[in-house]
Amino acid sequence: MGKGKVLTRRTLCYTRAMFAHISLRSALIWGAGLVAFQALVLFLFGQPAICECGYVKLWEGVVLSAGNSQHLADWYSFSHVIHGFLFYWILTLVAPRLSIGTRLLLALGAEIAWEVIENTPMVIQHYREQALAQGYTGDSIINSVSDTLMMAVGFFLALRLPVWLVVLTGIGFELFVGFAIRDNLTLNVLNLVYIFPAVATWQSGM
Repeated sequence: MGKGKVLTRRTLCYTRAMFAHISLRSALIWGAGLVAFQALVLFLFGQPAICECGYVKLWEGVVLSAGNSQHLADWYSFSHVIHGFLFYWILTLVAPRLSIGTRLLLALGAEIAWEVIENTPMVIQHYREQALAQGYTGDSIINSVSDTLMMAVGFFLALRLPVWLVVLTGIGFELFVGFAIRDNLTLNVLNLVYIFPAVATWQSGM
């Protein structure tokens, strides 16, 4: 084996080792960069920075309104916290040797990738076919960034809290939101895969 190949293999091994042991502080710094990149991509997509109403609300509780997915938090924020639960558990199961910082960075990458995909014309149009998303035009940048931060909150809750408490919290969120607005993470994923007429009829009864 030539010296060049040996050097390349050593470099790859060193890079992998460095990535597997990213500190939490470094992950937060890199994560901030990823969130800034997320905001830039959505800006290039033409998404508004804030609600086109011209102001920012801490909470938007009306699903069938122009303000949904435009402010800092709404009913779907609970789903993003659950994303954090799931990302933490999945990464812990499949890659337990990775540092917390590395797992957080991967979770942020996955969440940001979804936020970008969610705001593409194809996915926006698919959402508009759902009973609770008619007139949906995508997220404002501030709402999308807030969704990512909600995922990070869920990730750290899963890190710190007992598993049984996180499970109960996730189930509680799903039941509470499902009862309140006839939608939740489970139904959202279901509707992305296939819109069942019975579910659409039930959701239209709000």
